[in-house]
Amino acid sequence: MKNKRLQSSLAAVLAVLLTSCGSAGKPGNPGDKSTDPAKQYPRTGSVERLDPALDDIIAPGERPEIIAEGFEWSEGPLWLPDQHMLIFSDIPNNAIYSWSEKDSLKLYLKPSGYTGTVPRGGETGSNGLLLDGQGRLVLCQHGDHRMARMEAPLDDPAPDFVTLADSWQGKRLNSPNDAVYSSDGVLYFTDPAYGLELRYRDPKRELDFTGVFRYDPGGKLTLLTDALSAPNGIGLSPDESLLYVANSGGGVQSFWMVYELTEDGSLSNGRVFVDAGEAAKIDRGSPDGLEVRSDGITFATGPGGVWIITPEGKHLGTIRTGEATSNCTLDAEGKYLYMTADNYLMRIRLQ
Repeated sequence: MKNKRLQSSLAAVLAVLLTSCGSAGKPGNPGDKSTDPAKQYPRTGSVERLDPALDDIIAPGERPEIIAEGFEWSEGPLWLPDQHMLIFSDIPNNAIYSWSEKDSLKLYLKPSGYTGTVPRGGETGSNGLLLDGQGRLVLCQHGDHRMARMEAPLDDPAPDFVTLADSWQGKRLNSPNDAVYSSDGVLYFTDPAYGLELRYRDPKRELDFTGVFRYDPGGKLTLLTDALSAPNGIGLSPDESLLYVANSGGGVQSFWMVYELTEDGSLSNGRVFVDAGEAAKIDRGSPDGLEVRSDGITFATGPGGVWIITPEGKHLGTIRTGEATSNCTLDAEGKYLYMTADNYLMRIRLQ
């Protein structure tokens, strides 16, 4: 009995030591990357400078920081200004995590995109995240094929969702991917097939196209275009006269589109904003999520990392993360650009 008590005590001590050391940072075990209370983070990658104007956006010598890791596929970063923290999706794990300087990494919400009881494969979780005009969390839910709103408050999250849009002319949406709100409450979102179990070849797929949609505050859903093979990231120009949409079809289907928004809310004069077809042959990643800054500069994830693009469509340079990079967002002050890149959460300081 004495030996058993001794063995039990030793096992308990060992467990505490292992927990303290942890395995944070290994895939499947998400962890904050701070190495001490001063919040020092390892740096990675580089910044490719194609135009001197980039120096006014990212200071020479700046590199991305890895602030958390261990996710299966991180996506949809969103800054919550009142909470002073970032939240983001881990799609295959059907979860949302939060990160802040104060509290580091925490599980924020699970489930986040699939609320069914029958187990299913594929990318089940939430993807793009955004706030509506009342500060409520709106989610692009892959597993549930819908745009949904969380009814719980941001500081006490719970999987309590209400459907905004889940079908078009009686057929279920594919898997809403990314979205943006206009100042008057109009929701624009993309609907590729990445969230289906077999993606574009899934026999359960009901729509035979991938669309860009408009959802009005009154509840009306309008198809804006079905011409893109893989509509993905989406954003509005600062004056809301232009809509940017990434197409992540790969190869020659790798580009960003820009459309003019008419008075009745339809699209006109659609054209390629920036073509990434050649870069996609060389670098990892495709046009994905994007963030349009108040001065019109677009931060767009694509081949090699995050492309920095002027309102005129000039590619100033690329934040090279070293990983396939899915999405990005700014904090409230525009001090940092946060990036989700495969199993990492990164950030880079801006001017």
